[in-house]
Amino acid sequence: MPTVSVKRDVLFRALGRTYTNEEFDELCFEFGLELDEITSEKEIISKEQGNEKAQGASDVVLYKIDVPANRYDLLCLEGLVRGLQVFKERIKAPMYKRVMPNGEIQKLIITEETAKIRPYAVAAVLRNMKFTKDRYDSFIELQEKLHQNICRKRALVAIGTHDLDTLSGPFTYTAKKPADIKFKPLNKSKEYTACELMNIYKTDNQLKHYLHIIENKPLYPVIYDSNGVVLSMPPIINGNHSKITVNTRNVFIECTGTDFTKAKIVLDTIVTMFSEYCDNQFTVEAAEVVFPNGKLHTFPELAYRKEIVRADLINKKIGIRETPENLAKLLTRMCLKSEVIGDGHQIEIEVPPTRADIIHACDIIEDAAIAYGYNNIQMTLPKTYTIANQFPLNKFTELLRHDMAAAGFTEALTFALCSQEDIADKLGLDISATKAVHISNPKTAEFQVARTTLLPGLLKTIAANRKMPLPLKLFEISDVVIKDSSRDVGARNYRHLCAVYYNKNPGFEIIHGLLDRIMQLFAVPPGEKKGGYVIKASEVPFSPLVTILKFFWVCEPVHFYHIFDSTCPAFFPGRCAEIFARGQSIGKLGVLHPDVITKFELTLPCSCLEINIEPFL
Repeated sequence: MPTVSVKRDVLFRALGRTYTNEEFDELCFEFGLELDEITSEKEIISKEQGNEKAQGASDVVLYKIDVPANRYDLLCLEGLVRGLQVFKERIKAPMYKRVMPNGEIQKLIITEETAKIRPYAVAAVLRNMKFTKDRYDSFIELQEKLHQNICRKRALVAIGTHDLDTLSGPFTYTAKKPADIKFKPLNKSKEYTACELMNIYKTDNQLKHYLHIIENKPLYPVIYDSNGVVLSMPPIINGNHSKITVNTRNVFIECTGTDFTKAKIVLDTIVTMFSEYCDNQFTVEAAEVVFPNGKLHTFPELAYRKEIVRADLINKKIGIRETPENLAKLLTRMCLKSEVIGDGHQIEIEVPPTRADIIHACDIIEDAAIAYGYNNIQMTLPKTYTIANQFPLNKFTELLRHDMAAAGFTEALTFALCSQEDIADKLGLDISATKAVHISNPKTAEFQVARTTLLPGLLKTIAANRKMPLPLKLFEISDVVIKDSSRDVGARNYRHLCAVYYNKNPGFEIIHGLLDRIMQLFAVPPGEKKGGYVIKASEVPFSPLVTILKFFWVCEPVHFYHIFDSTCPAFFPGRCAEIFARGQSIGKLGVLHPDVITKFELTLPCSCLEINIEPFL
């Protein structure tokens, strides 16, 4: 959840009254928010950097408020105050209007060169604004919150705000070679080429995180005015020429990106939040965007739409009994202007441009529940009687863990993602033969694929604990992921058990004995006979695991298990066996090949066992 920091005194002044900390916490809870922390700039710096660095910092009290990730309209002081005031019925939700300018409309022309980089752009103008220091700070902070949230760190949308009085339209959004782009970036006194800027910003703590979006592209996006002045090089930096200040009166806003819908939402959010400070409140001056195909689009859209939801559906989903009129009032308090229509059982809801989170009737019902108050919903017994039960495979796994620990093995829990090298090269296999699921955009070389075996994780755990007393006996029972074209997601999970014995001697007999114990617990006897028989209570050793498995074994024939000599690059020749049970191969056991041991930075022999436990359930 995003956290919005607001100055307490500024917030109370905007709300028109003062609250105690407890009262404001209660108000936030009623509105579906959470007052996360009460702090100050000085306190924050003191915690992060020490008391010396905090000297001279502001003591102004800050409220840190957790906001739902889809409520973009609450990411700034203006939207937060407006939402709370409407919720408390002190004001009515404003109507946002798009107006045409008195003179020539501002135009943003998109060229064909942008198609392969950031093909979309939208624009608007906030005319005759009145900034103060607090309003200016809120304006900048909202952009940053949107960049981190809906804009996905500027990858989907990048926002540029400019002092329109320093520019001359029409504007051109194009793409050029980095060496051909030269301008004075924000807060710099010297001109740089785009190549130079990318090198400079590699050490910038804020901007270095966005360079990867365009740095490997042959062309960089750039916006010019009619005089060739650079407004911005999205999504990296704006030009210093059009920098906005507290004295700026007319703001030109452009949003470029790869997602057209999100670009429109971001533009609507910014202009609706700050049109409050225009001379003509809640009106936004339109701008025209000319797309490469010649089509003209006017922005911002500021579209209102109507949704119809039955009152009985709202009551049923929430578990309340309210009249349609009362439900309409509740929704109106959530900035969703509503009225009863038709036969008196339907509610027509007007969704404003600030509520991009309203996608389905469920979103409307959720708002009605918030306005009604979750604490006011009466607790009732469910109409459907159900008994909760643990997922059988998980219960089976938990019981098996206890018995593995009783056998003297220590449990490890390793990462589900690993490198290609871990599951292929180090085990002497080809990566294509592993049927591994690859991560399309891995952050590090350590997390390239989903594991297809538990063995590498245990071997790396042993390598990190070589100083521990010998022998090291580890096990893990977790899922592996294998490609499966028959599944709708293209892959399938299998629950595996893997055990490793690491000592001065291989200890193959230890691992083989562990296999016998596991099969004893599963009540699967050894032998090469493939017939089955009904399990008798006298033949089954006592164990909680067996107790639970009896439920699945009633009158069911059980196959014997047997092992056959096998070859595998990961195992020492002649010291590897394949395990068969219930008519299928369930895994392997044996002594690991010295090359495998060396590649995992180990120095002593090691034997292991890995089986799929799902066939036994």
